[in-house]
Amino acid sequence: MKEYIEERAVAIANYIIDYNATVRQTAKKFGISKSTVHKDVTDRLEHINPSLAARARVILDINKAERHIRGGMATREKYQHQLQACSRDRD
Repeated sequence: MKEYIEERAVAIANYIIDYNATVRQTAKKFGISKSTVHKDVTDRLEHINPSLAARARVILDINKAERHIRGGMATREKYQHQLQACSRDRD
């Protein structure tokens, strides 16, 4: 494995751990795809630093378990904003 990939995998894991970041947030921060973030943390990092990989994996598993809640909250906020906009238009 090339050295820059190993460095990126470690940097990604540290970012996820430090900021409790999601795969999507991490991908945006590093300018890479969500698939690359996932591959780096789940596959590549296992061979480089297993303990770091395990710590990052815990956070990713928590985020995965909570994602349906976040999605529901985002949808709720979206419709609340639309409702407020409609009520302002009527006034």
